[in-house]
Amino acid sequence: MKNLLFIVNPSAGRKHIKSKLFEIVDLFVKAEYNVRVYPTQAKEDATRIVSEEGWLYDLIVCAGGDGTLDEVVTGCMECGCDTPIGYIPCGTTNDFARSLGIPKDPIRAARRIVKYSPRPIDVGSFNGDYFIYVAAFGAFTDVTYTTPQGYKNYLGHAAYVLEGIKSVPSLTSYHLKVEYDGNIIEDDFFIGMITNSLTVGGFANPNSKITEFDDGMYEALLVKYPTNPIDLQATVTAYLMGEFNPEYMYQFKASKIIIESPEAIMWTLDGEFGGNVTYAKIENLKRAVSVICK
Repeated sequence: MKNLLFIVNPSAGRKHIKSKLFEIVDLFVKAEYNVRVYPTQAKEDATRIVSEEGWLYDLIVCAGGDGTLDEVVTGCMECGCDTPIGYIPCGTTNDFARSLGIPKDPIRAARRIVKYSPRPIDVGSFNGDYFIYVAAFGAFTDVTYTTPQGYKNYLGHAAYVLEGIKSVPSLTSYHLKVEYDGNIIEDDFFIGMITNSLTVGGFANPNSKITEFDDGMYEALLVKYPTNPIDLQATVTAYLMGEFNPEYMYQFKASKIIIESPEAIMWTLDGEFGGNVTYAKIENLKRAVSVICK
């Protein structure tokens, strides 16, 4: 029998995964896997277990939100193992699962894991840390971890919307120098995203029309700081509707991006706090991991 490591975040989303565990494990066993179930105990626990033992398994499956997937991918990168990853999305928004067409229903997702083959996916490096689908800063980008877990469990994605609305009056401008593929941009921005996803924080991603998951390039979006209330309304509306507007936004693809700022900026990596930095070196690691999807 093949060996499967099943990592479960019991606190993810509205905790619906708990009632489905037996049925999911039964599916894996019927598919001739010897299953080890590991419930995560704390933040970065999934990274630790994968980095220590990931190479021992034929398949690693994680059930949780995008943050749990990020930890599993980080563990694979740290130990250098090429074990395929199955993803059962149980978080509040599950951006990356949506992008790959993975069903939110845990049983349907598990059935696809035993049915379909892995496909290569790009992984990002952010000053040496890893992310799977987004590195971002500015307005609305931190709601995934600043929103209280109780609100997320009760309201779901609506909690992110409410938290985002609260942040509009306190928009902050960041003066940035951005270098990519021999180009330089210098301007004032209030949102920046380096993405490999069709949605971010549950909102449509303006980069979605140019997104490819395994081309060795990341899609970048920089939203200029509005100079008046009319521009503010138009800019925020376009962003939240997932529309690219060249009057207010820069958009490009690149394999390596360097962003510098005079003051430290708080970044988000895959929906989790990514640090406060004045220098961000972001690189695409082409087809670094394999994820099972249709």
